[in-house]
Amino acid sequence: MKTFNTFGPVNPEEHYVVSREAELADFIKRVKLGRYIVIFAPRQTGKTTFFQWALDALAADTTEPYFPLEVNFEVYEDYTAPDFYDSLYKRIYEEIAYVFQKRCIAPSKALSQFLEDTKLTDHVAMLEFFQEFANFLEGEKLVLVIDEFDGIPPDALRGFLHALRNIYVQRSMRKCPYSVGIVGVKNVTQLNLDRSISPFNIQDEFTLPNFTLEQVRELLAQYTEEVGQAFASEVIENIHRQTAGQPFLVNRFAQILTQEMDIPKTETITMTHFSKAHAEILEERNTNLTHLVTNIRRDPRFKNILMEIVSYERGVRFSLRQEIISELATYGVIARGIDDRCEIINPIYHYCILQTFRPIVNGLEKDYFPEDTDFPDYLTPTEQINMEPLLDNFQDFIPRVGFRILEVPETPKEYVGQDLLYAYLDQFVSLVRGVMYLEVQTGRGRMDLVIFHNGQKYIVETKMWEGQRRYEAAKRQLSAYLKLEGVNEGYYVVFDHRAEPEPRVETETIDGLTIRSYVIPVIQQTPSQQA
Repeated sequence: MKTFNTFGPVNPEEHYVVSREAELADFIKRVKLGRYIVIFAPRQTGKTTFFQWALDALAADTTEPYFPLEVNFEVYEDYTAPDFYDSLYKRIYEEIAYVFQKRCIAPSKALSQFLEDTKLTDHVAMLEFFQEFANFLEGEKLVLVIDEFDGIPPDALRGFLHALRNIYVQRSMRKCPYSVGIVGVKNVTQLNLDRSISPFNIQDEFTLPNFTLEQVRELLAQYTEEVGQAFASEVIENIHRQTAGQPFLVNRFAQILTQEMDIPKTETITMTHFSKAHAEILEERNTNLTHLVTNIRRDPRFKNILMEIVSYERGVRFSLRQEIISELATYGVIARGIDDRCEIINPIYHYCILQTFRPIVNGLEKDYFPEDTDFPDYLTPTEQINMEPLLDNFQDFIPRVGFRILEVPETPKEYVGQDLLYAYLDQFVSLVRGVMYLEVQTGRGRMDLVIFHNGQKYIVETKMWEGQRRYEAAKRQLSAYLKLEGVNEGYYVVFDHRAEPEPRVETETIDGLTIRSYVIPVIQQTPSQQA
């Protein structure tokens, strides 16, 4: 039986795969036009698998003869330029031999001698090697794919790119390589180049997007066809929504649901199963989320910009000319939204960002409730969550602790209200053995906390105060989301940081659904600052 893979390239004979037919056709079309193509995308998005499939497709092309080669620069970062070129040639030599071996033919004596006599010492020697190698190709077009390009030694980078550019601009149809694919995480412009020149301004940028909803359906349908176990349609939709189609996370969800949870194969995989798998992903240390946390801790500036993105609907303008934005996009943390503002890639990343930057202990846990109450007091006799008094108590908690909220460690005062609500509900849900996750509708600004407990779903939306118009608009957005989720009641908590806040509590019926709204003032100055 095949499996869902989260460890390296996927193999269609062993793993369930997304075919990416449209993307492959687009890439091969560019190869046939002789383009020098670059793809720079975060790790674990399927780049290596995709290019291996592309090379296999070119090798099997019966209409035009191609000679595909793949090399990997991952191990070269600490090499000197001469050692890099010496080792690179050994790999090229091995790849050429591998192509002939797959074809079950031997290279000519002349080619074998040429390969034996060649040595690469620098980019000029590499340029001359490819020019000579073209004489042995007999009409075939060399396609070179370089994986993990970021590993190229810094002192070899400039010359290497100049050599490729020199080959590309040749007018001869015998240019060799005919087409090049450069695969990496960092963009060429982010590598250590002198910004006053552009040695590789001939690149054709190629985007390998995350899986669409249809592609997630395609992936999971392969399992259903082979095993007979179905996924409820809302499970598939929620997997895509929570991951935004990020390939590793999609496959990790599927791994847990089909391989680790011991769900009888005669049972349909339901939202109850999804909630358990989702809770496991949020708390485990898988390689994808570990990379995410490592990357967002790289620079102290990341915390402020990410908290601005997740907290305010007005957001932050997306511009790759801003180094901090460019780096976060390179790491796959943020992307350009439809209105050219920064958005967090998916709700799972949003959750991890909040977890990473919130203090382990905020110092106010003992003040969450008055002395005569505790968490169990907010469950009904039928073990349902009594959300209204639970949130009423939180509203009372904020003025009860007063300026002490400004003493919460490692939390900018601007974001402390949302952070405390999240911590408050997270602790409650954990104690009553429920599950809570984020549903980020726009990737920024408004955040829905979705709670599952005892077969019921509860939705709490939280925002910063950004004016009356946005306050009212968000109620309608919440109403639409409640209807989508099949929930009759929702809760809307807005934190007001203005100098003269207006506390509110109101319950309204919008489109037949009940919405209880809170506007909670959050103190911004200690008494000594106010004096």
